[in-house]
Amino acid sequence: MKIADVSLQHFRYRSRTVRDEHGHGHPGEEHDATQALLTVTTDDGARGHYLGGVERGVVEHVVKPMLVGEDPFYHQRIWRALSERQRLNLAALPDRVLTAVDLALWDLVGNVVGQPVHRLLGATRDTVPAYASTMVADDLPGGLDCPESFASYATWCVRERGYPAFKLHTWQPPLPGAPSVKRDLAACAAVREALGPDVPLMLDPYHYYSRLDALELARGLEGLHFLWMEEPMDEHSMSSYVWLCEQTSLPICGPETAEGKMYARAEWIKAGACDMLRGGVGDVGGITPLIKIAHLAESFGMHMEVHGGGVGNLHVLCAMATPGLYYERGLLHPFIDYDATPAWLNSPVDPMDAEGNVHVSTGPGLGMDLNMDYIRENII
Repeated sequence: MKIADVSLQHFRYRSRTVRDEHGHGHPGEEHDATQALLTVTTDDGARGHYLGGVERGVVEHVVKPMLVGEDPFYHQRIWRALSERQRLNLAALPDRVLTAVDLALWDLVGNVVGQPVHRLLGATRDTVPAYASTMVADDLPGGLDCPESFASYATWCVRERGYPAFKLHTWQPPLPGAPSVKRDLAACAAVREALGPDVPLMLDPYHYYSRLDALELARGLEGLHFLWMEEPMDEHSMSSYVWLCEQTSLPICGPETAEGKMYARAEWIKAGACDMLRGGVGDVGGITPLIKIAHLAESFGMHMEVHGGGVGNLHVLCAMATPGLYYERGLLHPFIDYDATPAWLNSPVDPMDAEGNVHVSTGPGLGMDLNMDYIRENII
């Protein structure tokens, strides 16, 4: 079996999420948006798919020449070759490209052998408890515009929808008045008061606070008995995180967006820059490196909390020997129906039951139930 083709299709869909100038998502007017479907096909017709942001030129001129003729079961070797190619080609080969290729190959192999990816990795479970992860705070009345709005939405997420835990993403530029440690802590205090002492809470604040601002946040969250805080400072300054971990009893979770894949995580553990390890398929270039990071965390007796949702992260969570505490479900907002199935799928990738448990697909590969009729009808 050899890879015979790598193709990319872009298609239209309708979206109600808009992005501000800093890239944060917020509810907005419905508009046309685009999605990309990467497909890897073998010489005997087997296929693997992944939905993600990949450019056509990169697929045609970089990815396809490297993959055609390769055995898809050697995807560890393929990932390594792509990773090494990044050294002088990072603009053309960012980690999101490695992510798309790696997940499409895992999907293909799972389809060939008729098994879901988490079982190929060595399954430990088929369900994961989820936490409600909000969109970044906003200035939309009735949205996430004030501490009371966060408290109200957290109450609905936990009491009505069934999430066992809740994470706030608070105010960030370009919103007026952001960032503000005082406002962040006010929102966290309002949520704690609304939910009581026993619901696990987490905070993902502005990512470029100073050391003293980050410490003020941490001290405030200590008093509110938060489970963790992530990325309150620029992660390129690892020494700042070492300093913060030494100053506070609040668990610090990271690194999230720092480049360097499993190598960076090893350095953070060695330096004492985090209490809980962090990583997601999109941060590190796929399932292949993320499972290495999960094993690294296990070796040091640390929790590894997976960053973001999606099929790749869900399968890794269901194959971790030291289980991550939660699946990050979102990003959520009172004005967005996250549970609605996207038009390009026949069923959601992360269905959650009334008790707040997300169920991984037991279908082959990644288990995405693609609506190919919709995709074909909306090809660009």
